[in-house]
Amino acid sequence: MVDVDTPDTDGHEIAVAPVTDEPVTAEAEAEQDEAEQDEADVEDAEGEAPEVDTDGAVESAVEAVEAVESADEAEPAVDRPAAAAEAVDADERVFTRARTPELPDDADISILDPEVKQELRGLPKGLADIVGRHLAAAGMLIDSEPELALEHARYARSKAARVAVVREAAGLTAYHAGEWAEALSELRAARRMSHGTGHVAVMADCERALGRPERAIELAREAQVALLPPDEAVELRIVAAGARRDMGQLEAAVVALQGDDLDAKRREPWSARLFYAYADNLAAAGRTEEAVKWFLNAAQADDDNETDAAERAFDLSPQD
Repeated sequence: MVDVDTPDTDGHEIAVAPVTDEPVTAEAEAEQDEAEQDEADVEDAEGEAPEVDTDGAVESAVEAVEAVESADEAEPAVDRPAAAAEAVDADERVFTRARTPELPDDADISILDPEVKQELRGLPKGLADIVGRHLAAAGMLIDSEPELALEHARYARSKAARVAVVREAAGLTAYHAGEWAEALSELRAARRMSHGTGHVAVMADCERALGRPERAIELAREAQVALLPPDEAVELRIVAAGARRDMGQLEAAVVALQGDDLDAKRREPWSARLFYAYADNLAAAGRTEEAVKWFLNAAQADDDNETDAAERAFDLSPQD
């Protein structure tokens, strides 16, 4: 997996997965639906999310989707695979004009996770090294300079758009840089290509950031939670609770976070995050006394001091 942590829009953290080339099969019709959704995301994002700084990348992506729609209308169903292949080619050309960012000296393919390097072996050796170095640079810069990290991820994507782990990295880096629509589109593509669960918590958080909390909740409902890693399942609950809160459903947001793992005695890697989110939603619902209790629980579970739980508890406590 790509070795990067991924924060959600509230400053939280999440995680990545491997893959292969996207097959063109009888699933083309389902893929067409998702392509249409990607076009809608681009249109909805205008004026809401920052523009992707890539010489007309968004406009070209929309044209590529429209080309597939025209092919579907003009050709019989048996020609869908050819239309889908043309869409992939057009999509691949979207990023070919991405400028080449300068590589840091220590951006080496050797620092990538084994799963990522394994996926890149399907490329010609020289190309695999170039793509790998830019992915490494993106991982190195993602926390300190997310915009520059995104330039590296976009460049890698322009060279290897049919490698799902590259699309995944591009999506996660776009998420860090606040390019919500781009992140959502790239992660959808990676999920189609890998047939995996595909960072559903990050995707739901993108929907939230784009002002579509109801879609975030729908994604959470559709997710096969039993197949998710425990940490991502918790993150999905946190995002869904945030979406409920965005819609003014404050008590429902509190209920969404309840479960067996909401136990002050438990110490899992995600316990501090879960306790903090629960306390925050209790405070929003006006349940101040309970909120103070859970902020204190979060502070005790936060061994790395990643939250301001203790300060929040103090601020909410009655002052003499």
